[in-house]
Amino acid sequence: MKNFIFGVLFTLVVLVVAGFLYLRLGFAEVRADLPPSGFENMLMTSAVHASVRRRAPDLPNPVAPTEENLIAGGKLYVEGCSGCHGTPGKPDEESDSLYPRIPHLPTAGTSYSEAQIFWIAKHGIRYSGMFVNGKWNSDEKMWTMAAYIKRIKDLPPHVREELSKPASK
Repeated sequence: MKNFIFGVLFTLVVLVVAGFLYLRLGFAEVRADLPPSGFENMLMTSAVHASVRRRAPDLPNPVAPTEENLIAGGKLYVEGCSGCHGTPGKPDEESDSLYPRIPHLPTAGTSYSEAQIFWIAKHGIRYSGMFVNGKWNSDEKMWTMAAYIKRIKDLPPHVREELSKPASK
């Protein structure tokens, strides 16, 4: 039994040292013009989702999803988020070349709750390009955007119609 435990511990130490050397000696591929491996993609995607689920408080959105608020959230989204996450009605042209892949929200939607969307917008996601919006936007604006983003694929016709009108200057 003692030899078995020693063997398990030795194997774990060898794996940790090998992983450290793999990273430290530069064998890990970091070029942005190559797609990440399936393992890397799965690992990072699940890590982000698990971290957001753990840290985002389970709060109800204080901004009601009325048509007026969804229109306001849509305008905030177009002004601040659509450059990276896509404009409704336009094809996704950018996100395949970036890692982690930026979700094209108008076509993909999101599985996050409104509280999780708010948390991501407020705190950002490290090493992803998703910056901290909480420094510039009020919580109310971010909750309004969260209501819109959660419903981005299933907006009422009037909201879609209002948001498709050209912005007045």
